[in-house]
Amino acid sequence: MAVPKRKMSRSNTRARRSQWKTTATTLTTCPRCQSATKPHTACPSCGAYAGRQYVEALRSEHEAR
Repeated sequence: MAVPKRKMSRSNTRARRSQWKTTATTLTTCPRCQSATKPHTACPSCGAYAGRQYVEALRSEHEAR
């Protein structure tokens, strides 16, 4: 296994790590309530997925306060 002969400098290390970037999360619109949701997951607003009601909504527009 290859082992480095010398310590890599901070500037070289940071230059290499500068290419590691995150990407924004892809969002789709819920066909039922038109809110933004992650693809392939149940909608957090209405609880629907693939045209069916699966879970109780985590967030609600009309919550009792």
